[in-house]
Amino acid sequence: MISGTARKADEYLDSAVKLLCELISYKSVSKDPLPGMPYGKECAEVLAFAEDLLKKDGFFVKNFDSRALTASFDERPADIGVLCHLDVVPAEGQSWSSDPFKADIRDGKIYGRGAIDDKGPAAAVITAMRIIRDSGIPLKRNVRLILGSDEENGSSDMEYYRKQEEFPPMLFTPDGSFPVINTEKGMVRYDMTKKADGGDIVSISGGSVYNAVPEKAYAVIKGADPDSIKSTAKGLGLEGIIFSVEKSDNNTVSITVTGKGAHASTPSEGVNAVTALIRLLAALDLNSGIKEALSGLDRHFPFGDTGGSAAGLERSDDISGSVTLVLSRLFYENGTLTAGFDIRYIVSMTAGEVTDRLKEIASECGMEGAVVLANAPHHADENSDMIKTLLAVYEDLTGKKGECIAIGGGTYVHDTENGVAFGAEWSGENNMHGADEFIGLDELRDDIIIYTEAILRLANL
Repeated sequence: MISGTARKADEYLDSAVKLLCELISYKSVSKDPLPGMPYGKECAEVLAFAEDLLKKDGFFVKNFDSRALTASFDERPADIGVLCHLDVVPAEGQSWSSDPFKADIRDGKIYGRGAIDDKGPAAAVITAMRIIRDSGIPLKRNVRLILGSDEENGSSDMEYYRKQEEFPPMLFTPDGSFPVINTEKGMVRYDMTKKADGGDIVSISGGSVYNAVPEKAYAVIKGADPDSIKSTAKGLGLEGIIFSVEKSDNNTVSITVTGKGAHASTPSEGVNAVTALIRLLAALDLNSGIKEALSGLDRHFPFGDTGGSAAGLERSDDISGSVTLVLSRLFYENGTLTAGFDIRYIVSMTAGEVTDRLKEIASECGMEGAVVLANAPHHADENSDMIKTLLAVYEDLTGKKGECIAIGGGTYVHDTENGVAFGAEWSGENNMHGADEFIGLDELRDDIIIYTEAILRLANL
C-alpha cells in the first residue's frame, strides 16, 4: 500500500512544476571548461542554483568543484543514493514548437529540453525529499541525492565524485524507465575519418552528439543542378525523410535532410537524417575525394539498418536483447570527413568484437578508425533487497506486475556495481533527446509519489 505521506504529492505538484521550469531555463549543455566551471558556464550555474535551493530547504549539501552536488537529510553516512543529472543534450538542429530552454506548459505537459532527461525526474526526487522532510518521519538510514552535470558526455563528473566519496550501497537513478532496469548493454562510440579533397562536396554537417539519432543533416555541393538532385532524392524512396534542395550563391547547392530524432538506444524509433544524406551523396555523380568513403559508409551502415546487419554486427541474447547501431554524426570540414557511431552491444559480446569489426570496415572504406568510448555491459542481481523493494513499490502504485528489464545501456548507473534505473519514464512517448521533449503533469505527480514511497521504504528497511 502506498503511504499517505507519498499521496501528498498533489499538494506539492505546483512547487515541483515551478522547480522544473527553473531548471529547464538553464541551457546546461556541456561546453569547454572555464575557470571554476569544468563543463562550461550554464552547467556550473544550474548546479549553483540547485545548491542554493537545497541549502535553503535545510538539507546537508556538498559541492564537488562544480562537477557534482550532494544533498542528504542529515550528516550520517548514506546507505541509499539517488543519482540524477542536470546536464542535457543540445537542441540545435531540431524543429521545436517552442523555445527548448523556456518551459512551455500546454495540454497537460511540460515541454522543454531536459523535461524527461533528467531535470523532470530530478525535480520529482527533490520534491519527494521535501515531502519526507516536512512529514517529520524518522529515517533509520540516511539518503543522499547526487546531482551531476556531465552524464550526456561520458560521466566524468561521477569519476571525479567517486575519487572523493563512494556511492551508497543501495543506488538507483531516475534516468530510465519503469519498472526496474537492472541490465544495460555495453556501449562503443567510434569515429572513422578520412583526409581528402572534397572536390564537388564543399561541406557536410549532421548530428551533434553520439547518443541520438540525428534529425537534421546538411550538405553544400557545387556545380550541380538542383532539379537533378531533387529527382535523385525522390527516387531513393526513403520513408520518413524530407529533402530540401536550394540553389545558393557561388554556383553551390544547399541540401537539407530532415528525419526524426530519437535516443540512440532505441534507434528504430527515429529516422536517421545522416544516413539518408549519405545515401543521396553516394547516388549523385560527384567528383570528390571522399566519394569512395561515403559509398562505403552507405554500404555498411545503410539507411534503415539499426541493428548492425550490413556491418556484420547483428547479434542477440536472452538477457539483453539485440545489438543497436547508429551512425549519429557526420562532418566534412577543413579537409577531413568524420563519421561518428554509437553501438550498444549485448552482454554476451565484448567491446573488442565490436571495435575490431569497425576497424575492418574503416579500412574497407579507405578511412582511419578510432575508439572514442568503450564501456562494458552492466547487470545487477534482481534478488537484492533494493530491487525487490523498488518492484514492490511499483506494483503497489500501478497494480501491474513489477519485473526487471534490459535496455540499450547508458543510464547514469551504468558504471556502478549494483545500481539500477527506476523510472522516470512511464512510456516512451516523451521525445527524449528530440524536438518537443516533454513530461506529462500526471507523470510528474506519479514520479513524486513513487520516489517518496521508495525512499521511505528503503530508508526504513
